[in-house]
Amino acid sequence: MDELIKLVSSKAGIQEAQAKTAVETVVKFLKDKLPAPIAGQLDAALSNEALMGQAGQLLDKGIDSLGGLLGKKK
Repeated sequence: MDELIKLVSSKAGIQEAQAKTAVETVVKFLKDKLPAPIAGQLDAALSNEALMGQAGQLLDKGIDSLGGLLGKKK
């Protein structure tokens, strides 16, 4: 989860302590709303640093795509 916190901190331009609070809040919200088996998978995914690296790459691609849709020039 540390990699996710660093990613959120970097992308949002906030301190890591703030990013940690944000990530923990979102994770708790998701775990409360998801069925127990899926919430368990979320825990497993968050503890897998390789998977978090892939999520970061997907987030970068998504942000780039969204910027393109909104007319942002590279």
